[in-house]
Amino acid sequence: MQRVRLRYAKRGPLRFTSHRDFARALERAILRAGVPIAYSQGFTPHPKISYASAAPTGVASEAEYLELGLRERVEPGQLVKALDGSLSPGLDVLEAVEATVPGSLADRITASQWRIELPGVGDDQLATAVAAFVAQSEILVERMTKQGRRTFDTRDAVVHIAAVRSQTRPPGVVETAPCAILDLVVRQVTPSVRPDDVLSGLRVVADLEPSAPHSLRSARATRLAQGTLTPQGEIVDPLEADRDPVVIGER
Repeated sequence: MQRVRLRYAKRGPLRFTSHRDFARALERAILRAGVPIAYSQGFTPHPKISYASAAPTGVASEAEYLELGLRERVEPGQLVKALDGSLSPGLDVLEAVEATVPGSLADRITASQWRIELPGVGDDQLATAVAAFVAQSEILVERMTKQGRRTFDTRDAVVHIAAVRSQTRPPGVVETAPCAILDLVVRQVTPSVRPDDVLSGLRVVADLEPSAPHSLRSARATRLAQGTLTPQGEIVDPLEADRDPVVIGER
């Protein structure tokens, strides 16, 4: 059986696609594209698809990963084109590599990098909140989980947090509502710390609130990368070990 690892993106309105909905869409795309997917044994065979750390519903991502088991060999570049052409725009297959190194994708993911746009929040307001966040050794927040309401430390999971100053508008361009940008690297922990948990932490330590009502609920989070976190704070793509040769099909 050939194992192929894919990187895909969730963009635009398709960021609201749940993981279950994406899984159904992928299985239909596999059938439409004629991909020779392998199936498990038993009374209810399932396609051999393994997902790694799927993004929460409502956030965009440029770095989602999965692995397919194929019963016949397929050239990775052809697989990218076939699956990408069978999925809706916004669910985009970006890269495929044949698995050459043992182990699971999940074992190669220990951190994620996020970009969070905050409508109604000014640059200086966010910078002040980030400084207050960094100064703390512990920031407790609450969130409802499948096991009930949990309290956990959001500060410990954050490896890097910074306010990115938005670009200055050119002369003659009308100033619109502020929209600060947060750059964030979070370790994989249990329970997982999500972008909205970090925003809750900023609210706790700095009372961060947007100028427009409910704008913080409209925060736009995009996962830019995920993979293994190095001692230097860099994130190594989980496909890096298998990426020889590299097959990329950006769109």
